[in-house]
Amino acid sequence: MTPQTNRAPLGLRVLYAIPLLGRIARDIATDKDSIFYALMIFVTVVVLAVKTWGLVALAMSALALVPIMFVLLLMITRG
Repeated sequence: MTPQTNRAPLGLRVLYAIPLLGRIARDIATDKDSIFYALMIFVTVVVLAVKTWGLVALAMSALALVPIMFVLLLMITRG
């Protein structure tokens, strides 16, 4: 009989296969402090974009975060 190996679910394997997001996801899975570094990098990129392009960059970043906030609100209401 062959031994069974534990494979990651399909969603995680697809996420890990994406070049940039996969590396960040693997880092977050192994080290919980990595999420704070990723958030700090995101905030730095937004600040630099606002300094370069002004209010348009701030509006575009807010528009990009709408689906995330929608999911967070749904998670809060579901308990």
